Amino acid sequence: MNGTLNTVGHWLGLCRKQPARILQVYPGFPPESTYEDLSGGGRSGGSGAIHRGVGAALSGLMMLVRNRKLLGFTLLAGLVLVGSAIIQGAFSYITWTMQPYIGETDWVILNFLIEFGVLFSLVFILAGLVLSVSSTKGGPASFFEGLCGAKKHIKAIVMWSGILAFAGMLLFGIYFYSPGWLPQNHLLITILGPLYEPINLLMEYPFNPALTPYSFFNPSRAGGIPPIAWIYPNGISQALTFSGINLLLFVLTPFVVPLIVIEKKTIRGAVTGSLALLKNAWAEVISCALFLGIIVCGVFFTYLIVQAVSGMASPVEAAALNQGYSWIAFALVYDCVLFCFAMVMATVGVIAALNIYRSTKTRQIPGSAEDLPEAR
Repeated sequence: MNGTLNTVGHWLGLCRKQPARILQVYPGFPPESTYEDLSGGGRSGGSGAIHRGVGAALSGLMMLVRNRKLLGFTLLAGLVLVGSAIIQGAFSYITWTMQPYIGETDWVILNFLIEFGVLFSLVFILAGLVLSVSSTKGGPASFFEGLCGAKKHIKAIVMWSGILAFAGMLLFGIYFYSPGWLPQNHLLITILGPLYEPINLLMEYPFNPALTPYSFFNPSRAGGIPPIAWIYPNGISQALTFSGINLLLFVLTPFVVPLIVIEKKTIRGAVTGSLALLKNAWAEVISCALFLGIIVCGVFFTYLIVQAVSGMASPVEAAALNQGYSWIAFALVYDCVLFCFAMVMATVGVIAALNIYRSTKTRQIPGSAEDLPEAR
């Protein structure tokens, strides 16, 4: 009984002494007995699966708090998305200025290349995070050590990034260019339509700090628009569109990268293995994603409080669409904090997916977690 309490106390950050079993078995991942205790039972399906999904998210959050070096993934992933917005903004500007020379096919090809570059960067740093957390040599390795190990799997990472980019462009093309006989107005909008709701908010305060009218961003206006305006809102909205599609693809294939870098599977074997694991752990994955999504949405909707406070504090400026400099600075800081929080939650989601991966593999394989392959 005392051993169980000590182990649970360690995962809650209440015990300085680390249990010897955790040093021997995948540091950073709770062994099967501990993980089941945290998640509410070892039975699959029902409330037990929901508890395991939420427990995986909480375990991932606790791991990130204890090992802050993993925030290197958060930093690099955030820089990749910021770079994506800048590149999309530059691409929008080039497309507008060279309309007679860039056709629809050229636009699709260039967007595919941009999407491939973004996904390659994300998959590569994701592989580094998987290897750093899964290391069994003297405790979890640093994130940058994991990145060095990811170089060994560069061929598989390139191939998987290309497949994801193709799938993402296919979803993008089906949504915008589908024939009339496809149920675009029903099924696809139901699935992808909510991805555009945050984009519509880009013109509202605090996401539009200066409350600049939408007509300012119309390229047809006299004198055109400043080049920086192509990044906001054009580049950001385009990057958000592809980021939503990429997030959907990662949620549907959560175990492919761990199977590639830990078990050294081929792309085909990793995809089939991920589908097999997802078949057994779909409830955990959905409950974990919903739990983290609710947290992110709850923090996101604090923008309503910011709007209300700014409107009450400076009603004249808000009505005249002319916010003061202090409110513009506050909105910019708020937007940066909100983006950083979303990236931290994305990091927690990746670690939670690894927790679910380990738990599902352990339930499938007779014996303890020591029977699982190690990341070298």
